[in-house]
Amino acid sequence: MAIVYLGLGANLGNKQKQLRNAIKHLSEKAGKISAFSDFYETMPWGYQSSFPYLNTTVQLETALSPVELLTVTQQIERKMGRTAKSKDRNYADRTIDIDMLIYDKAILKTPDLILPHPLMHQRLFVLQPLAEIAPYLLHPVFKKTITALCNELKYNTPSY
Repeated sequence: MAIVYLGLGANLGNKQKQLRNAIKHLSEKAGKISAFSDFYETMPWGYQSSFPYLNTTVQLETALSPVELLTVTQQIERKMGRTAKSKDRNYADRTIDIDMLIYDKAILKTPDLILPHPLMHQRLFVLQPLAEIAPYLLHPVFKKTITALCNELKYNTPSY
């Protein structure tokens, strides 16, 4: 079984319900949810919107390969009303977003999947909830704990 960390977010509809439904679908189709963080409200990242996000992270134990898990997460997103994935960092409001952050110690780069998630170290809305459930998890590329990455980002991000 692989240990995988996923980031979930929603900024349309009943966000809390959407996140809970996504976690339920993941446990039914992908494996055992062994931990999940609190929900964090954040402003959109990478685009302008008046709709704040609700974000969480989950730890999943799965027998699925990274590509199989990607297929399952995309099926869940579609089932929950997400019609399009972001392309070339053109982000938009969404009912649900499920990102694979870390899959065991895998380092993978394909046209459809990059592991670990290539932007997670730049996103406090990912690092904070992930540090809550896996503070000592090592980032496979940077070889730093999630807590260390979170603290670095907090220290280097201006507050307005």
